[in-house]
Amino acid sequence: MLKRTACGFGALALAGLCRDHLSAGTLPAGNPLAPKLPHFAPRAKRVIFLFMQGGPSHVDSFDFKPKLVEYDGREVDVLGYRFKNFRQMTKQRMMKPLWDFRQHGETGHHVSELFPELAKHVDDLCFIHSMHTEGVAHGPATLFLHTGAVNQVRPSLGSWISYGLGSENQNMPGFVTICPTARMGGPQNYGNAFLPAVHQGTAVGGAERPASEARIKHLVNERLPAEEQERRFRLLQQLNRAQFDAAPYEDEVAAAINSFELAWRMQQNAPDLMSLRGESEATRTLYGMDDPSTEDFGRQCLMARRLAEAGVRFIQVNYSDNDGSNPRWDQHSKMEKHALHARAVDRPIAGLLKDLKARGLLEDTLVWWGGEFGRTPFSEGKDGRDHNPSGFTVWLAGGGVKAGHAHGATDEFGYQAAADKVHMHDLHATVLHLLGMDHERLTYRYAGRDFRLTDVYGDVVEGILA
Repeated sequence: MLKRTACGFGALALAGLCRDHLSAGTLPAGNPLAPKLPHFAPRAKRVIFLFMQGGPSHVDSFDFKPKLVEYDGREVDVLGYRFKNFRQMTKQRMMKPLWDFRQHGETGHHVSELFPELAKHVDDLCFIHSMHTEGVAHGPATLFLHTGAVNQVRPSLGSWISYGLGSENQNMPGFVTICPTARMGGPQNYGNAFLPAVHQGTAVGGAERPASEARIKHLVNERLPAEEQERRFRLLQQLNRAQFDAAPYEDEVAAAINSFELAWRMQQNAPDLMSLRGESEATRTLYGMDDPSTEDFGRQCLMARRLAEAGVRFIQVNYSDNDGSNPRWDQHSKMEKHALHARAVDRPIAGLLKDLKARGLLEDTLVWWGGEFGRTPFSEGKDGRDHNPSGFTVWLAGGGVKAGHAHGATDEFGYQAAADKVHMHDLHATVLHLLGMDHERLTYRYAGRDFRLTDVYGDVVEGILA
């Protein structure tokens, strides 16, 4: 039609768009990680997700409940604890926060003594106090946080974002996860599932090793000179393309060709990007790399800033299990251990926020802090707290959310989301919205139906949008 109406340039443009669409995940002629237009004007270009695995206690950190202090040690009727008898009442002994709360910033938001450095940034944060989710155990809840599903293998949030937007930097993947755990879903938490393989997350290091050893595997070949490496690479790609020509719609072959191309470009560019040697002592100190208790997570946060600056769309920083036991924030007993974990992340995260803001990156970078669920306001045993998917807190910063804002609320004890409730599907929909994508339109045809991250659920949380 465009050709027949003398719109030749329009026809050429349409042909190019069609070619790029077909090549994404099927034909090696196009780059499936090339930047794509969003559905509408985005507020954020990228996401840094600070994953606190294990369920940090909201009632000990950011959700101040005076009633909990008043009722400390008293038994209260609780409905549906741990979904064992979700229609029955059980009596539970309330336990007050172990750390004192104080108001901070111009907004006067309450933050406990657990996070003295983050407390200085409350006017930049957007708290969601009314989160609730699916899954009462770590494995299902962690999978749901990352993929929006518990009982099926689905693409992770980072993979959906890579699929929807591509990468800003053609020499780097669109999705990187730093020091992920092999447990609680493991690679499924950064997997592509049925999306084209090029959109799976690139793991840098692992939770079982210190961040100083975090590397992209096989990034540097010290055995062969650059000229010989390139000769072998070109020969390998010729063989791959010959195989592709024989079966031009085999996704695995196309994915291999594209991944090899990306790997080659990464070998030329990523080593300098992943190295922190060029960072000043002042920057290292800002992230807490001068203190053994904060050095590991500080290194991860600094790496995340460098990746964000380089145009990676979705960067996940993991504070998870490192010894094969329970996740770090999972204090079923000895709640005082929360202080150890808060100390490890507080200064690095505050440094990340300050650094992003100073570089002008916070405006179009969405920072998301949170775990797979929260913890109960009542005690488990003598001095612990159990899992609580019914009500907990996450916070966002930058990237189009209201600064110095608190959305929603739990009940008077902090047990269940009560006002302006936000489900994990809603949070996923909102993250995609801030990136310029409609969660109902970001779909992928598989097994006879159109799948999406939020399945058939989810509403954008309009109340937190700036």
